[in-house]
Amino acid sequence: MARPRRPLLSHERIVETALALVDAEGLAAVSTRRLAAELGVQGPSLYNHVGTKDELIDALVDSVLGEVDTSMFGELTADNPDWRSALRRWAQSYRIAVAAHPNIVPALASGPGHRRNALRMADAVFGGLVAANWPRREATTVGTLMRYFLTGSSLGSFAAGFPADAEVYGDEYPHLNEAHLLADRQQRIDQVAFEVGLESLLDGLESRYQLLLSSQ
Repeated sequence: MARPRRPLLSHERIVETALALVDAEGLAAVSTRRLAAELGVQGPSLYNHVGTKDELIDALVDSVLGEVDTSMFGELTADNPDWRSALRRWAQSYRIAVAAHPNIVPALASGPGHRRNALRMADAVFGGLVAANWPRREATTVGTLMRYFLTGSSLGSFAAGFPADAEVYGDEYPHLNEAHLLADRQQRIDQVAFEVGLESLLDGLESRYQLLLSSQ
């Protein structure tokens, strides 16, 4: 029998299949047995490519983070310190990448660890901020703050959490008399909330940045 033109398994194929499984059913659905069945192989075959489930989850998260654009931070210098635009563009790219795989968000909370794309992103953000005249300690604070905001805004839809049944609210919750309409408008509501939150955060950072510059 002729050998197949491409190997039955590859790291890329395993990650792609596992990510599709997470997208459809959530992180809890990922197991060696289930993934092997999806790939049409025996469980032990996977260990040549992925050692543990934790390593697989790391690979999935890193695959998603690899879609986030960080090139704008490489453009920042002391003479071109437009860190505000860089943070905005990065945040928007991050939101788009993660929104395509919302079930992966809980795994983002553990930090970069050994994930190469996560470390690359942290390095780009920190390096860009320092290049744009943020002190190193402050750059760490800004990066941390942005991570809190981006992770929190990716956890789920606020609007989608309200039942669409108007009778749920009744007279007991008089100020929620239109809450049943939120679910149908969730995309717009969530997007506007993200943009308002991001701009408010950037406004606060701008004030802090100017204060730091004036104190030097």
